[in-house]
Amino acid sequence: MNINDTMKYLNVGLPEDIRRLKDSGDFDGATRLIDLRLADETLPLALRCCLTAQREMIARLPEEYPYTREQALAVVREYIPDYSEEEFERDVALRRIYWIYNHGEKRYFGRFFSSMCKAVPGFADRACVHVPGAEAAIKGSRDDSLLDTAAQKMREQSSVTNRIKVRATMRVRDEYFTPGMFLRAHLPIPADCEQQSDIRFEKYSPEAIIAPAYDPRRTICWEGHFDENPEFVVEYSYLHTAKFHDTDNMKGDPQQAEFDTEEEYPHVVFTPYIKALVRELTEGMTDPMDKARAFYDFITKNMSYTFMPGYFVLESIPENCARNFTGDCGVFAMLFLTLCRCAGIPARWQSGLTAEPTFCGAHDWVRFYVAPHGWLYADCSYGVSAQRIGNEERRKFYFGNLDPYRMVANSDLQGNFYVPKQHWRADPCDNQVGEIETADRGLKYDEFVRTKEVLSCVEV
Repeated sequence: MNINDTMKYLNVGLPEDIRRLKDSGDFDGATRLIDLRLADETLPLALRCCLTAQREMIARLPEEYPYTREQALAVVREYIPDYSEEEFERDVALRRIYWIYNHGEKRYFGRFFSSMCKAVPGFADRACVHVPGAEAAIKGSRDDSLLDTAAQKMREQSSVTNRIKVRATMRVRDEYFTPGMFLRAHLPIPADCEQQSDIRFEKYSPEAIIAPAYDPRRTICWEGHFDENPEFVVEYSYLHTAKFHDTDNMKGDPQQAEFDTEEEYPHVVFTPYIKALVRELTEGMTDPMDKARAFYDFITKNMSYTFMPGYFVLESIPENCARNFTGDCGVFAMLFLTLCRCAGIPARWQSGLTAEPTFCGAHDWVRFYVAPHGWLYADCSYGVSAQRIGNEERRKFYFGNLDPYRMVANSDLQGNFYVPKQHWRADPCDNQVGEIETADRGLKYDEFVRTKEVLSCVEV
């Protein structure tokens, strides 16, 4: 079994004593008890896998939550000197600032400040920080007008096609590189799919292995021993076509297809709460289009965008999103996908990049299937941001549609690459920005640098 497959057993759950130690932040104590259990050769396989995955999760948690209360306040006050302790406590209570216990003391999420700049109205202006990207757009900004113009053009023309060219790079940080070391590196690249065609690899170095065109987690892979620290580079271009779907005037067939409606452990799980939520949100509905819209409206009208800790340390992602009412693009996508599947509506993951003319960022969204119309799209994260700025027309557009500025690399959750990784993934769920491993271990995100940029985006 590949080490990453142990993550699928997280739903087995921790023994009670280990759970109490983990929740209180006694990570050393929890790890010690896990090691004692793993030494027992009679331990059931499912529990062994769960404990193995939890051990690595516990090791990564402190890195995600590095700040004491005083340090967190200092981070904000460097930009907003008059930010008060009362404001800090309010933002914690509103789930804008995540925290955990570390040996009984609260520690705060390392990216909380950038998260608030992106998603809390007025906060970035107060901090004098500019945050790019449509999810952070304020009404009337360039991002706002770009997406609305594209949506209007799609309505008028039925589709919009762009030739998009992207450059992506990745490199181990010098302090983690040793001459002669073995490296295996993966960067996501465009997959052949409904939206994408005429994929061209303009340049890549060093020599590499390119996964088949339809691979569900398509990557370009480099592997070998390197005397000097290499920069892994790929430039590619592709045609991306976004078709308009007028979901306001679509009716679905209550008799739906019976594929892509299953659970996918550990996150896409039909828990009692998920089932109850589906029943409540779809009460009296028979049309699958109405049901999917109810799920989209529930998320986009009620939830707040925040950056999330690495998915490696998260458990029960969709269910916790439905409890906490916060998340990022992948968390919202996973909740929408889970609700759809639980209701018998086929749904599939999609992810890669948002590739706008002057902005490139990692992103996730969902495809869902409604007969007789076929596959449609839902971008709950863009819907949440549209709701936040009061752009109802745009919020409704992202139920059924995507803008023409995307790069699709992944069509499902989890799973290994065409050239398999042998060690822990940096992200066990998805691959948007790349992965590197040595002969001994998988590197964490802070151990390698990566860049991505849109070199050109031209409508054709």
